[in-house]
Amino acid sequence: MRIGEAAAAAGTTARALRFYEQRGLLPPPLRTPSGQREYGPRDVARVRVIRDLLGLGLTIEDLRGCADRLHLLTEDPPPRCGSVEPGVAASGIVGRRLAALDAEISRLTEVRESLARRAAGD
Repeated sequence: MRIGEAAAAAGTTARALRFYEQRGLLPPPLRTPSGQREYGPRDVARVRVIRDLLGLGLTIEDLRGCADRLHLLTEDPPPRCGSVEPGVAASGIVGRRLAALDAEISRLTEVRESLARRAAGD
């Protein structure tokens, strides 16, 4: 399928597909004799994984660090990424993201408590 069709199937834009390719998240697609990009179902599945991971707060740079393994997440069911149980530190990209989220939750909790005290007149 051509870039517009692949983008629509993945729920994104042709511009995003070109961007992912430029950043090394999506391997260069096959080309037609006229030079147009040709994508297959695996490419669409990979773009969906990329979009899902970006939606979870990972960055393009995070994904670049594991771009050679993104295809593993297109399997059904996807492989486990490691432990994320409370009290167990996760490592790598996911661990850093979880730590950042925990820090932000802590900061926002403090801000909320401070605002609530002020609203209560304390």
